[in-house]
Amino acid sequence: MDLTIENILLVGSLLLLVSIFAGKTSYKFGVPTLLLFLAIGMLAGSDGIAGIHFDDPKLAQFIGIVSLNFILFSGGLDTNWTAVKPILWEGIALSTLGVLLTAISLGTFVWFITDFTIYESLLLGSIVSSTDAAAVFSILRSKSLALKTNLRPTLELESGSNDPMAYVLTIAFLTLVINQDQSFLSIIPMFLQQMVLGGILGIAFGVLSKYTINKIKLDFEGLYPVLVITLMFITFSATDFVGGNGFLSIYICAVYLGNQDLIHKKTILKMFDGLAWLMQIVLFLTLGLLVFPSEIIPYMGIGLLISVFLIVIARPIGVFLSLLFFKMKLRRRFYISWVGLRGAVPIVFATYPLLAGIDKANMIFNIVFFISVTSILIQGTTLSVIAKWLHVGLPEKAKKLNATDLLLEENPKAEMKELLITSDCYAVDKKIVELGFPKNAIIAMIKRDDSYIIPNGLTIIEVHDTLIVLADRPQIFEEVYKTLKSQKI
Repeated sequence: MDLTIENILLVGSLLLLVSIFAGKTSYKFGVPTLLLFLAIGMLAGSDGIAGIHFDDPKLAQFIGIVSLNFILFSGGLDTNWTAVKPILWEGIALSTLGVLLTAISLGTFVWFITDFTIYESLLLGSIVSSTDAAAVFSILRSKSLALKTNLRPTLELESGSNDPMAYVLTIAFLTLVINQDQSFLSIIPMFLQQMVLGGILGIAFGVLSKYTINKIKLDFEGLYPVLVITLMFITFSATDFVGGNGFLSIYICAVYLGNQDLIHKKTILKMFDGLAWLMQIVLFLTLGLLVFPSEIIPYMGIGLLISVFLIVIARPIGVFLSLLFFKMKLRRRFYISWVGLRGAVPIVFATYPLLAGIDKANMIFNIVFFISVTSILIQGTTLSVIAKWLHVGLPEKAKKLNATDLLLEENPKAEMKELLITSDCYAVDKKIVELGFPKNAIIAMIKRDDSYIIPNGLTIIEVHDTLIVLADRPQIFEEVYKTLKSQKI
């Protein structure tokens, strides 16, 4: 079956429906949801039951880049700065030096066991050097793993921020494969430009986006998520246009926005959570359709050998050496090494050699696909078991919800108080979004004269207003008092 304008919506919606139903029951059998999405795409593809012919790496790459925008941005919005701050440098070390060391060690191994040139080997190592944000976010959150000593923020920070490094390395070594006369040193300026511009513009667009969201007054609440999507794509494309790393830029921008007070923040977070899941399904289905299982079979032996080396040796080398100067228990380092999930991102990056037309592009693509599948299958299904073996897990009841989790809960607040606003309060004539209100408290309602107002971020506090404040514990009200007046009310 060929995809046409007339049938693409029907086929696409049916594949989405099957994926959602399959994902609903997948964890009962210990199978990661994302692997099922990939399998459904393969079954629907040219070699599968439905026989849908899809062989367009350029379109798959475009879908991949758009999907990664949503996945990384959603992951950034969910990143709690309070939780990340204590482990910031560990995360940065893993997402930069760890990725580089993984790429070099795996690339060297591939060079020894295959007929690849050193640059082709390092290209393959670079493509699979980063952990996959979609896989890590979805599996950790679907399994609701409660982990000790900031392990979960470390893993999520690494997976959300290490794709830019892998992307730069992939482009750099692809350039060296195409231009054999260039030296290794020639890629250093490009690397620095990508990372520096990506970081600076990520912060700049984050500040600009916050100002735009809070200052613009839209007539409909539903337009705010649309505005944020627009700002996300502007951040990515503008950064990429000037030679920066767009993936790094949107992740930093999203982390900044996720820790600020925004108009209709709950609506924005819920919308992006849903869109991130949609994009994960679309991405894995697309990549499943793109691959031809019959072409993978000849490379299964070498693919399994490379995959085992990556899981058992290359990933631990990257983790242990990059964390060498940090104080951390050995079992925690081992667990970080194990959560080196590869997923859709390496497959998307593997389309770059295909489009460049290098000699071993098909072989690289099929090996990368096999590595991603085995990684999700082996590592993704054993995260809970390994956490118990290494004693890094906590009982489910001990899991702490961060501010984003609380915000997304329908009824997260257990304590309520009515607070009267007097003329000497700091909050008078201020918009709620300007107050810097505590993350674990919300103004549920405002009593003004004889009427009740359901507020949003643009609502201005007036003298004699009575705020009905909900908080998840009584101690939060002390912060609320300080926020409203800087003194006791």
